Amino acid sequence: MRKIASLDMHVALACTGLKADTRVLINRSRVECQSHRLTIEDPVTVEYITRYIAGLQQKYTQSGGVRPFGLSTLIVGFDPYMDKPALYQTDPSGTFSARKANTTGRNSNSMREFLEKNYKDTSGKETIKLTI
Repeated sequence: MRKIASLDMHVALACTGLKADTRVLINRSRVECQSHRLTIEDPVTVEYITRYIAGLQQKYTQSGGVRPFGLSTLIVGFDPYMDKPALYQTDPSGTFSARKANTTGRNSNSMREFLEKNYKDTSGKETIKLTI
């Protein structure tokens, strides 16, 4: 199981946590992307699929007889209507938030502090250099 997966042609998901939960979440999200495209005849927006994933995680948190999803996700992509990149983070509790730069997983706090100090709205080589 890979840590980064494509949900649709313009949306990707990166996750940390339990691999079995990751597989279930990715499969259900891909089906939702395909269903949305088939029903609405437009690709999903990054916010729409983020709300779906957060709702799914929140449903498992509150349901009796099932355990909560044990993973945190970063959803990234280009919205088809705004032509700008979007980045969202979801937690196992089902909350989500939009970010300009973020990290998840082990040592995420120290990396988040680094991004807070060094992040600037740039593009191209500067962004790739900061990411690496």
